[in-house]
Amino acid sequence: MSNPLPGSIEDTVGLLSDGRYVADRSLATALYLALKLGRPLFLEGEAGVGKTEIAKVLSDTLGRRLIRLQCYEGLDVASAVYEWNYSRQMIDIRIAEAAGDQDRDSLEKTIFSEEFLIKRPLLQALEPDLSGEAPVLLIDELDRTDEPFEAFLLEVLSDFQVTIPEIGTITAEKPPIVIITSNRTREIHDAIKRRCFYYWVDYPDAKRELEILAVKCPDAPQDMSRQIVAFVQRLREKDLFKLPGVAETIDWTNALVQLDRIDLDPQTVNDTLGTLLKYQDDIEKIKGSEAANLLEQVKADLAAR
Repeated sequence: MSNPLPGSIEDTVGLLSDGRYVADRSLATALYLALKLGRPLFLEGEAGVGKTEIAKVLSDTLGRRLIRLQCYEGLDVASAVYEWNYSRQMIDIRIAEAAGDQDRDSLEKTIFSEEFLIKRPLLQALEPDLSGEAPVLLIDELDRTDEPFEAFLLEVLSDFQVTIPEIGTITAEKPPIVIITSNRTREIHDAIKRRCFYYWVDYPDAKRELEILAVKCPDAPQDMSRQIVAFVQRLREKDLFKLPGVAETIDWTNALVQLDRIDLDPQTVNDTLGTLLKYQDDIEKIKGSEAANLLEQVKADLAAR
């Protein structure tokens, strides 16, 4: 059963909270306006800050089907929009030939009909789900695709329609809720951004990250959660190849809970850095004396409060 769209910014904050997503008011405002005005929401930011999770939360809390297009280099129309079921078409042609059906125009209309159409995510998103409501379309990591692919999206994002030469234009009766994410490994063309509302999802401050851990890792001791957040916040000030995101903070906390830790110590930090940092050069830079110094500073700061 689907739920109505939020009627205010406060309702949007509550909607995200119901999905265990801790959001600040500015993000809730951008999301509320996108939902209210029927515009795609373009979320940009570093990996692991919670961009993709927003689409999942919307799907769960609104009771809408989630359609995810995971982008990658070389993604094309056949994988993202539609393709023809060529094997079925060939079988129908052979059957028609065997039956002596020589009406070429009639045969062409038959094999180029929706019956032979394989619908990919962008085309699926134009169809309502069983409840009659439009789905949530997640176009994830758009920056991983090639630039020409962005041209395929313009028609979908502008008019919520797809043109298939053999059939015509298929238009959504109810526009999908569209969330687009990018890790900014390259710039996305202005033509895409103009069709969307934009929001930069930044790393959370210490207060909000602690709130996130309280929601996502309720079994973690509160004092240890404070230490974890303070340690991660200091790590993000370092010159690392890949700074830890919120996802890594949650992973690290869950790992420490599984190890029955109630307090951070240098040995535990060194042993578990692989859940927090994902590049060996970064691990080598932090482990040992650097990790011990960071932890000492963290505990001294927390003790002084």
